[in-house]
Amino acid sequence: MKLSQRALEIQASPIRKLMPHAVAAKQRGTKVFHLNIGQPDIPTPHQMIEAYHSFSEKVLAYGPSQGLDVYRDGLVQYYARHNIPLQENQIIVTQAGSEAVTFAMMVVAEAGDEIIVPEPFYTNYNGFATMAGITIRPLLTVAEDGFQLPPNEAIEALIGPKTKAIMICNPGNPTGTVYTKEDIFRLGELAKRHGLYVISDEVYREFIYEGLSHTSMLQVPGLEEHAIVVDSVSKRYSACGARIGCIVSRNKELMAATLKFAQARLCPPTVDQLASLACVPLADDFFKPLIAEYQARRDLAYDALMKIPGMVCVKPQGAFYILVKLPVDDCEKFIIWMLDEFNIDNETVMGAPGEGFYATPGLGKNEMRLAYVLNEDELARAMSVFARGFEAYKNL
Repeated sequence: MKLSQRALEIQASPIRKLMPHAVAAKQRGTKVFHLNIGQPDIPTPHQMIEAYHSFSEKVLAYGPSQGLDVYRDGLVQYYARHNIPLQENQIIVTQAGSEAVTFAMMVVAEAGDEIIVPEPFYTNYNGFATMAGITIRPLLTVAEDGFQLPPNEAIEALIGPKTKAIMICNPGNPTGTVYTKEDIFRLGELAKRHGLYVISDEVYREFIYEGLSHTSMLQVPGLEEHAIVVDSVSKRYSACGARIGCIVSRNKELMAATLKFAQARLCPPTVDQLASLACVPLADDFFKPLIAEYQARRDLAYDALMKIPGMVCVKPQGAFYILVKLPVDDCEKFIIWMLDEFNIDNETVMGAPGEGFYATPGLGKNEMRLAYVLNEDELARAMSVFARGFEAYKNL
């Protein structure tokens, strides 16, 4: 029996594929600090938890394929606070941001078409593209430039007859890069000139540090037919298990087509939408201390890395990840060694190997992503264990 080509080609998640090593470490009694995955330890808002507890319908019935009207109306209010005026019919609720990205890819590109994505990028874009039969054309960004977008000439060099879209993540995962307003507008103009869609993953919109601001692709004038935003509540409300996202565009034809994909999977989960709706009123009094907390964690992790000889990384501007280059040949082997063979007082650290965040073969092997999603005490301990583990590994 032969498996499908996509089954053979789809990438194992670098974030999760080493979990058997972590499970084995835990079974031996070792505590594993999980810096491999963007699972915040911030409590989910009580408003969301209360919404789950208060659900009292006698039948949990199918909902509308595009999402509950009351939730989509709530999202209109949410985006309005971010100076993004929308109408309810310009939003389709999805089963998390993952489905939103998959819908966006499938609605703009045929099998065999190409989407340009700045690399390093969120690793699951590789998997979504494989499932859709789409090829990612990687646009290299480098730490020396803060992982910012390269000049137009570098982008246009990748545009060919099969190019249908450019996809960005802003703020970036795994780099924490925040694109400037000028670059977002520049990218919008380039997309209009070449007749391309721009898919903008904005799930970390709130998490921006040191007074920087976020510019949405939906804020670029004249891009109504080109701009698509994908979004999620997972990180915003520390609700990764809720699996509620959305796809947003002012392009009527595109949204009508996307609705057919949504109808094919019936509907997004009802109770999770109502729970997410309960969080819509959360504003500055909720996010300001949260942002300050993540900035403090970023500073702690970055400062700890800078004290380790040979480490190279850029201080993140947003999100909650650091991509760090190590003076080793293969970070995956180092991570496995940390889980299998190293601990201090029965504690060790798990990161995510960097190779999986690239589409260009060979890149990222000496890099890893660390997620600063633990409270400061736990994070400080984790970074200490990481530093001592690296010192021991280097001396093997």
